[in-house]
Amino acid sequence: MYTNIKTKDRKELRLQTLVDFRCTYTGIDKQLVKEEKMRTESMDRSFEVFNINRMKNREVMQFAPLKVEINRHKE
Repeated sequence: MYTNIKTKDRKELRLQTLVDFRCTYTGIDKQLVKEEKMRTESMDRSFEVFNINRMKNREVMQFAPLKVEINRHKE
């Protein structure tokens, strides 16, 4: 699936995406954030991310403010 993403500085990207309907949060690859020079912000509270087998993956401490559009649905 392809998704249109707009960053806070109005940069627009069309990316191939993977959708996980059970996922509580929307995630983005750290390398993509770095390559596209997306602005990130620190979170008030971090949270841990676990794999499907319940093994801890990492702790999330920052986010990239984005507008995401999938099939004309925007968030």
